Amino acid sequence: MSNTRIERDSMGELQVPEQALYGAQTQRAVDNFPISGQRMPVAFIRALILAKAAAAEANVELGQLSASQGKAIVDAAQGLLEGDFMQHFPVDIFQTGSGTSSNMNANEVLATLASRLLGEPVNPNDHVNCGQSSNDIIPTTIHVSAALTLHEQLLPALVHLVEVIERKAVQVHPFIKTGRTHLMDAMPVRMSQVLDGWAQQLKANIAHLQDLLPSLQALAQGGTAVGTGINAHPEFAARFSRQLSKLTQVQFTPGKNLFALIGSQDTAVTVSGQLKATAVSLMKIANDLRWMNSGPLAGLGEIELEGLQPGSSIMPGKVNPVIPEAVAMVAAQVIGHDSTITVAGQSGNFELNVMLPIIAQNLLGSIELLANSSRLLADKAIASFKVNEPKLKEALSRNPILVTALNPIIGYQKAAEIAKTAYRQGRPVIDVALELTDLPRSQLEVLLDPEKLTAGGV
Repeated sequence: MSNTRIERDSMGELQVPEQALYGAQTQRAVDNFPISGQRMPVAFIRALILAKAAAAEANVELGQLSASQGKAIVDAAQGLLEGDFMQHFPVDIFQTGSGTSSNMNANEVLATLASRLLGEPVNPNDHVNCGQSSNDIIPTTIHVSAALTLHEQLLPALVHLVEVIERKAVQVHPFIKTGRTHLMDAMPVRMSQVLDGWAQQLKANIAHLQDLLPSLQALAQGGTAVGTGINAHPEFAARFSRQLSKLTQVQFTPGKNLFALIGSQDTAVTVSGQLKATAVSLMKIANDLRWMNSGPLAGLGEIELEGLQPGSSIMPGKVNPVIPEAVAMVAAQVIGHDSTITVAGQSGNFELNVMLPIIAQNLLGSIELLANSSRLLADKAIASFKVNEPKLKEALSRNPILVTALNPIIGYQKAAEIAKTAYRQGRPVIDVALELTDLPRSQLEVLLDPEKLTAGGV
């Protein structure tokens, strides 16, 4: 091979691209796993580099590395994070289940850069990986990357979506629409009540995700190979968490039981379950928007979503609800990710889970998709839709279900007769009620006033 160099590891020699910062173990992974062409997520690699920097700082404090070695590793990590670091991490997602290949990829890249900075060899195993094992650094990185992306991306996006919904609810409060259950006409509701319901769904999801953050911020680091902490300083876990907290401005702590955090991925499974619940809420909101926007002539036509692009390659003038459709697809994908994580979480065999890379990929993928789509839903659908008041009033005036308000006065059977007659004859319910009861129109107008019915009755 041309433009290569010879690298060595415990299994022997092999050729590595001449300019690559990584070494033999990374190259073996590249050769062994030509499966998907997909690399580990950017957020994961970022968290792994941060963890290596925190480990170096902790090991200097504990006398396990010299100050110059630790500084070289930290400086190398910071330099990586300031540039296009992903070009140096080519290992496929579908690799060894412990993520050892990704761990060694980071160790080798940082060792190369640190050696250049220091002017003497920095070893990927003895120095960059000091006090660590793939079996604790990869579970730690899953937790750290998920916690950081929740703090930085998803939770702010969901808060923004709630704020936009609540502002829109104030704007549309005067409008009253036909409520629907089973997709069939039901009692009237205010548009603001519909949106307030959406906002509360999302607030509940935000609260549940926030409740899970302490578990995500408890780390496996310090357990090394099987949870016993072999080859790590007794204070390494605490020092590591303190240094990582400084680097990220997020409070990380050593896990209470490192065997549980290395042998299982229960926290990731739980977080994924809540991400799925959030996706289900977004699916509900997206579908409500699609239904209300349907038509505009032959559907409900209650609202008009912002027109963003032509909706058909053959039908001129057609405009589709593209943002709710995209959000619905995101929700479906997140639900699929959760199924994968559920299966992967079952692969905790004795002292190690062996599907860590795919857990990381799917967990971070769900967080990123939900964050991005939540902002789009807020800014390009909910904030900008217009209410079609004439269509709302037309439907309300012909809704026989309003007769429900007469139940306490004329009884269910008589009210049902009025509703069926109104349906059959296509007439407003107030006109039929005037004929089939002794109630005067003035009283019927009060009893059947949609605005009063949205407040819970007469």
